[in-house]
Order: sequence, then structure tokens, then C-alpha cells
Amino acid sequence: MNETPKSSLLSLEPEHPIPTAPERPQPIFLRELPKYDREFRHTLAHILLPVDLLVEFGIDPITLRNNEDKVMVHTGHSEDGMVWAMRILNDIDPRDPLMEIELADTPFNRIAVNWVAMNDPRAPRFDVDRMPDGSPTLRGTARRNLQAEAAALKAGLAPGQVRKGLRHFRRLLQDLEQVFAAMHQYEFDVEPLFYHAAILFERYGFRYARGERFMQRIHEGFLPGSDLRRKMDGSTPFRQPRLADSIRGRSWAIHDGVMDESWDGVKMYKRLGVHAGVDTAPGVAW
Repeated sequence: MNETPKSSLLSLEPEHPIPTAPERPQPIFLRELPKYDREFRHTLAHILLPVDLLVEFGIDPITLRNNEDKVMVHTGHSEDGMVWAMRILNDIDPRDPLMEIELADTPFNRIAVNWVAMNDPRAPRFDVDRMPDGSPTLRGTARRNLQAEAAALKAGLAPGQVRKGLRHFRRLLQDLEQVFAAMHQYEFDVEPLFYHAAILFERYGFRYARGERFMQRIHEGFLPGSDLRRKMDGSTPFRQPRLADSIRGRSWAIHDGVMDESWDGVKMYKRLGVHAGVDTAPGVAW
């Protein structure tokens, strides 16, 4: 019997090897993406697509179309090219995408994640994003639909959530790191809209550019005998005493105005592949 010669790609030494990395990597910014070929841009977007989630909701992971041949993944740039967004639609409830991401170039030659959300369209919806007359609330940051917020709190949601999530957030952040690596960006920024979002980013490895001491003061304020703890007096659904002992509960209380100062100015960043180990609320359950 003739034996097949053993071979390995690792043993190959081509005369002209193809480099796998740029010699002088230059950061790529969102405003520059349109000058790159369509396939490169398509591949970048595809990195962010959770294939199992697409299949679960009847979306072809290659063509990105549903059973009726409708494209279910949309991407787009702002007119000035500084903002890029992606949405994954669904056939169950078109009011909310399965996933939405918005990235933006910053004035400091960095890229920020402006918004990221994942929604389970099979779960009940709470209209915290709109008033009873249909006018927007900007997720409760401009005005508040108190009845919807109280129902969302009771259902276990956090401020700003209209539905239960899909539990893919950790993987989405990992995929974002892959995208930023492909764009030669070593770090990226976030500005959390709520207290619980900042804690979530902490626990996934982000560091504070601004606001760490502010976050520490919040934690200290909710400890037994402290000022914020004393304000958890049951005067509103969002200030029940038990809420002081959870991240989600604290976030609702802060959203309800329990602090004398407003939630503002917290900025964070993530270094690719590095967990910063920051913990401003040690031992506090979600």
C-alpha cells in the first residue's frame, strides 16, 4: 500500500509569503468606510451578526433575508459619515429590532458606541419610550411614562428597557472588539445612559475615563445608614427599600431622581482584549 505523504500548512515555506497583518496599521474611522470596497464593509457588519439568533428568528445568515425574501439587516451612514448604524429586524413585532447598534466618530479621533440594544420580540412590551399620546420620551431621559415604567420595574426590566433582552450582550461586545481590531482601533468609548449600564460595562472589562469617583459615591450612598439609602422610603414605586440592594433597583431610584445631582458625565472605554477589573459596587447583585 502506498502511503500518502504527510504534509502540513505549517511546514510550507512559500517563496513569497502573504502577510496577514498591515506593516503600518493606520486607524480606520467610520467617515472613511465609504471609500473601502463594499465587500470589506459587508464583512465588518457581518462580524456583528449573531448567526444562531438570525436562524432562530427565520433569517438566512448569508443572504440576511427572511422566508419572504425581505432583507432583515439594515445598515447606514449619517450624511456627514460620522455615524454608522445597524439594525436587525424581526417578523414578530416590527416596532423593535432584534438588535440595534450605533457607532460614531468622536472629535478626539476615537470611535464611540452611542447605543446598543437587544430586544426579545416574544416578550411583553412596556412603552417606556413613549407617552400615552405617542410622543417620544427618549427612553425616559426627556420625559417619563410613569405607568409603563412601574410595570417594567415589576417585570424585572431596568430603566430604558422596553422588552426583556436576548442575553447576547457579552458576545456582542466581543464581536465589537473584533470589528474595532479590523479597523485598527485599540480602544473604543461608551457613555452609559443609566447607572446599571455603567455597572454592566464595568463587569465586562471597561474602565472609566470620567466618573469613577461619582460611581463610588453612589455605592456608598446606598449602603446602610447612608443618605441615598434613607431616601428609599417607599414614596414612589422606584424607591422601595429593597431596591437599594440591587444594581437594577438602584438604577431605577437614580432614574427617579433620588440623587441631588443628575446622572451625567460618566464616560468609559474598553481596551481590546483587556479586562480593567474595575468594581464600584462590590458584592451588589444585579
